[in-house]
Amino acid sequence: MPIASVNSISINYEIYGHPAGQMLVLINGLADDLQTWASNIPAFTAAGYRVLAYDNRGIGRSSRPPGPYTSPQMATDLHALLDYLDISAFHLLGVSMGGMIAQSYALKYANGSAEAKGIEMLSLSLCCTYAQPSIFCERMFALWADMASHMSVQDVMRDVTLWAFTVPFFLTQPEELREVDEAMKELDMPLEAYLSQLNVIQDFDSMSALKYLKTSGKGLGGLADGKVMVLAGDEDILIPVLLSRQLSEAMPGSLWKTTRGGHGCLWEFPTEFNKVVLDFLNSHATH
Repeated sequence: MPIASVNSISINYEIYGHPAGQMLVLINGLADDLQTWASNIPAFTAAGYRVLAYDNRGIGRSSRPPGPYTSPQMATDLHALLDYLDISAFHLLGVSMGGMIAQSYALKYANGSAEAKGIEMLSLSLCCTYAQPSIFCERMFALWADMASHMSVQDVMRDVTLWAFTVPFFLTQPEELREVDEAMKELDMPLEAYLSQLNVIQDFDSMSALKYLKTSGKGLGGLADGKVMVLAGDEDILIPVLLSRQLSEAMPGSLWKTTRGGHGCLWEFPTEFNKVVLDFLNSHATH
């Protein structure tokens, strides 16, 4: 896989699909590398999109500089990568922590701003994410930090599995569950890198910025009505559906969608997840 040296770090990335396809950029969640999208990328490329997936700082083959990390910092990583790859227009999709990074990107590099440097965002999909965490998520994330410090990052991720998948997954898909457990055991992420990424979701709060955009009549990222989608798994208990709904309601003109499954809907029910995403993307594809 190629490596880009940008923003004082190295970013591991991969591009899939036909060179003439519209670019779709995917941002991973906490402690996930670009392999997160293995069940989604084939559907996106089959639909004609060119797809960019990459490892955030702190995971995979990207650099793991000292933290803590923040969503604006990681949004700058993405913009530097887009500039490095000479990408002039793209659709952006972020899941969980990736949805927070995507919001920070849209706030900092809005279409037409000097900071954007002529790079245009065509649409924005914010999946299984929020504008602010609430006391529920704050308590959960603090517990993860304690567990990682006193047990291991791998133990935390085994616990997260219980939050990410639905109960029927555990009852009816033993082989898939075994594969998930093995992947969690083999996760290559040191404690410092995990806590540095965890800070992103602990520190994130875009509600004030979204309220300002709402009162000023501006769309997130400079996007017109209908070009921002908030998507939640309808059984999500890790980032409760209520919080994702609040994010959508903070952005007049955004589309609110749900899909089958919980926080891990893109893994447990990829066919349904991919369809909702592609229906949205295709409605905003440029010709």
